[in-house]
Amino acid sequence: MIAQAERNQIIDLINREVVPAIGCTEPIAVALCTARAAETLDGEPEKITVRLSANILKNAMGVGIPGTGMIGLPIAVALGALVGRSEYQLEVLRDVTPEAVERGRRMIDGRRIAICLKEDADEKLYIEAEAEAAGHRAVAVIAGGHTSFVFVSRDGEVLLDRRTPAADGGEDDDVSLTLARVWDFAMTSPLDELRFILETSRLNKAAAERSFAGEFGHCVGRTLCCDRERKVMGDSIFTRILSYTSAACDARMAGAMIPVMSNSGSGNQGIAATLPVVVYAEETHASEEQTIRALTLSHLTVIYIKQSLGRLSALCGCVVAATGSSCGITYLMGGGYDQAAAAVKNMIANLTGMICDGAKPSCALKVSSGVSTAVMSALLAVEGKCVTSAEGIIDDDVDRSIRKLTAIGREGMAATDRLVLDIMTHKKPADCER
Repeated sequence: MIAQAERNQIIDLINREVVPAIGCTEPIAVALCTARAAETLDGEPEKITVRLSANILKNAMGVGIPGTGMIGLPIAVALGALVGRSEYQLEVLRDVTPEAVERGRRMIDGRRIAICLKEDADEKLYIEAEAEAAGHRAVAVIAGGHTSFVFVSRDGEVLLDRRTPAADGGEDDDVSLTLARVWDFAMTSPLDELRFILETSRLNKAAAERSFAGEFGHCVGRTLCCDRERKVMGDSIFTRILSYTSAACDARMAGAMIPVMSNSGSGNQGIAATLPVVVYAEETHASEEQTIRALTLSHLTVIYIKQSLGRLSALCGCVVAATGSSCGITYLMGGGYDQAAAAVKNMIANLTGMICDGAKPSCALKVSSGVSTAVMSALLAVEGKCVTSAEGIIDDDVDRSIRKLTAIGREGMAATDRLVLDIMTHKKPADCER
């Protein structure tokens, strides 16, 4: 059993990384940064300039902004300045009203917002918001994490400066994890210390059920519930896992004003780490304790993998999140640590290389692919089937396998990331028709 001091560290880590969010976290983080700049300016900005790293730009271009019916960064920036409150963190836009949206439209039409690429950004997650009004100027910078402010100034007076050392991943470095340590924590910690993780189930399941009742994105989740699809795929635990998980993603990517519980700065990661486990637990009548431990295992596995992958990468986050849920499902199927490790290897052997081409409604399709593989990997693992070290990038040691996955996503796919961004930013108008 892990010592109390170490458990407290890990619990603090989970509480930092598993937090509520409204909307896609990249444009919301931009709105958050803009809100802080506007608050520091102490008045409505006459002009806002936002400078972003390539990965932020990529993930914020094609996603719906909650409460607006609009897509993309300009309205997120405008609303961050007009009604955003930085103390709300990733729920910064929860006070949006139709009147605020109309004011935001006028701000955009008045060409008061400029958005550009920060060419020399060292961080993959970098947001700089500059707000100007009446001869005054305020600057806010987020780097390394979606809510991590590293610099704030007003009229040249520095109010906050944490730019050195670099903020990227700094909060994660104080907790060293392995898959075995993740398993031990989830399985042996007193239940009352873990009960908070049930909030992920409440929020993310509510988002899915809201999605079933509306028209969001590509309606992947709702489509999977239709009679024709049931005739093809059946009505099973598996299809309900796919429909619930993709439905929550549908709503979030379409810009629904619905909070979800995120993981490591991504709502989709939080959804994919939560709902497959919750649906399987409910359908198999798992106990509350089993559900809590499975959810803890899933979410902490995601956090562990993201420590070496980084917040943003060319590797789709659903690969990581679904790996977490595969571990949780494996446990619920009666598997032990060895089977969970096998599930991780099966996931890595299958999904490595799935690219991230930005946050958008079709992320629901990638999420459904990820969680379908999660179920299959768990089933194989509990049957004693595991991809071996003779195959591809898999290593006998599960932690080394994870490091190989994250190295490919972090370093090996860097050129892919640049090419994807170039393609996305040079589309002809006809390519963008909806």
